Amino acid sequence: MSETIELPVPAWRDELEHEYAALRERIEHLVPCLEWPLHLPWIEAINRLKKQRGAVIMAHSYQSPEIFHGVADVTGDSLALAQAAADCDSDLIVLCGVHFMAESAKILAPDKTVLLPDLDAGCSLASSITAEDVRRLRTQHPGVPVVTYVNTSAEVKAETDICCTSANAVQVVESLGVPKVIFLPDNFLGQYVARQTGVELVLWHGRCEVHEKFTAGEARHARERFDAMLVAHPECPPEVLEEADFVGSTSAMGRWLEKEQPARVALITECSMADNLKARFPATEFIKPCNLCPHMQRITLQNIYASLRDLRHAIEIPAEVSARARSALTRMLEIGRTERV
Repeated sequence: MSETIELPVPAWRDELEHEYAALRERIEHLVPCLEWPLHLPWIEAINRLKKQRGAVIMAHSYQSPEIFHGVADVTGDSLALAQAAADCDSDLIVLCGVHFMAESAKILAPDKTVLLPDLDAGCSLASSITAEDVRRLRTQHPGVPVVTYVNTSAEVKAETDICCTSANAVQVVESLGVPKVIFLPDNFLGQYVARQTGVELVLWHGRCEVHEKFTAGEARHARERFDAMLVAHPECPPEVLEEADFVGSTSAMGRWLEKEQPARVALITECSMADNLKARFPATEFIKPCNLCPHMQRITLQNIYASLRDLRHAIEIPAEVSARARSALTRMLEIGRTERV
């Protein structure tokens, strides 16, 4: 049974409507009108408490609009949030995302307190591979370097030569100057990278449970039924990517929309990202398909408030693991201008 978290103030005060009128106008097409009175008191309570704590709230692009627009100080993709954690002045960070993202923030900001509102907010990619799996692959392929997607645990990153994002994966693989690379753990992303490089890739069987569900038929339907342009994340199956007008990372999708300004677009990725981009591109009509990430949806206004109130759940990583994982992340960041996942 989930914990009941109570507001520290009455559920509704008339002055909140006036104070948050600008926010309401910005996201009124994203948050149903019946939900707004339920969200607003929590938004107010969180914003007051984070000021008292001197905290910074960071939200991934897959977070729901009331979190992404209502309480977050910093928004972006997983690596952008980790880098922001390292650069921000606050010593207290609430990471609204999944577990590996909070770990990455802690790795790059080891002296800061990083809180994750729900420790069960996981990731199918991160859970698809262990540190022991990586060590076994190294034994099977002696001398072959390991490139690991940032969507992995700290323990897996610690066994890695260098990390990558979905956008810089080709650049990272080719930077090693070797004929063969172990590429982990996303199989579909690995296939996408393999088609763009002459380097032989040893692939793992990991998949994103959000993106693997999409089909080429859904993509074609969006194009034919709604005359929509198709934008897909490279974690999607190869046959879906073949249908797309553009394939790119979370951040790259936003840049493509800004450049192309399509009348209608189907973002073949997580639903909340499309919702949040609607606020940036009101002239573009966003067509489904999309899938919700069940792990991202575990983060709520209520458990963000509880996390701030009780300073729960602080991310802790053994120093030796953190140092080795930091080396893999830092090596990636040193390769020119890093594109983000």
